Amino acid sequence: GLHSIFLLLALNIPSSQNLHLTEENIGNQLTNDDDVHKQGRMLVEELEKIIRYKFKNPNLLHEAFTHSSFQENSKSYERLELLGDSILNMLVTKKQFFDYPDLHPGKLTTLRSANVDNEKLARVAIKYNLHNYLRHKMTLFEGQVKEFKEAILEYPLHSLGLIDPPKTLADIVESLIGAVSIDSDCMNTTWQVVNFLLEPLTTPEKLELNPITKMYELCQKNGLKTEFVDKWDENGEFEVFVDEIFVGKGKSSGKKITAKNRAAHNAYYQVLRILSEKATIDNDQHCDGTQS
Repeated sequence: GLHSIFLLLALNIPSSQNLHLTEENIGNQLTNDDDVHKQGRMLVEELEKIIRYKFKNPNLLHEAFTHSSFQENSKSYERLELLGDSILNMLVTKKQFFDYPDLHPGKLTTLRSANVDNEKLARVAIKYNLHNYLRHKMTLFEGQVKEFKEAILEYPLHSLGLIDPPKTLADIVESLIGAVSIDSDCMNTTWQVVNFLLEPLTTPEKLELNPITKMYELCQKNGLKTEFVDKWDENGEFEVFVDEIFVGKGKSSGKKITAKNRAAHNAYYQVLRILSEKATIDNDQHCDGTQS
């Protein structure tokens, strides 16, 4: 009927393809449309169950889980991600502001970062399998997710910069938060979703220093001079020298800061070992001197 003809016109199929207007062709097209709608409904229903929030405008959820690679000129999650990033930072900062009234602003910033950085959010995406709902055409994404899943097994809570998580995983958590904030138009509701997704939040007692800070503090405490040599542009590496002696290196093909963190991590334990051996030798010499 007319519906079928309009449907084919909407598809903009050129006449040179000599497509016959058969019931079979029309039926297949309608079935495909039904499948797309069905998949869309499933995506919304399953995600609503996961985050415990029902959308008034499900299109926001579709947008939040559409990558720019999925379809030319289609709405991607980028705008919602930008919004979600700002809202997430504000909500977590506000909670910490009231929970820890005596905490210095610098420590509050470090604490917030531990709760909303890319690795934390990427772990949230994996925990709730949010990546399974992302519409995309990225060839490397599945491999990156698999690699990240394997890497975090070694670090149950946080790697403190030793892992380079796929940014897309963090992005979809932020775009989801952006979608909830627009749909609910309520910060309390948005906070309930954020709090649920991010739990357990890192507290000041559980806050660990990143490897670079740990390395500097250890050397400063023992009167040692630390130097990081940047060779990332050459071979993806950083080298660490303490009092001009090479003590470790780290490599990353992804991010420069990851390579530096890995170098600091390796150097830190090498310096600890050297200091421990020196203390043992000094103690032995002291004991020998006492006995003689």
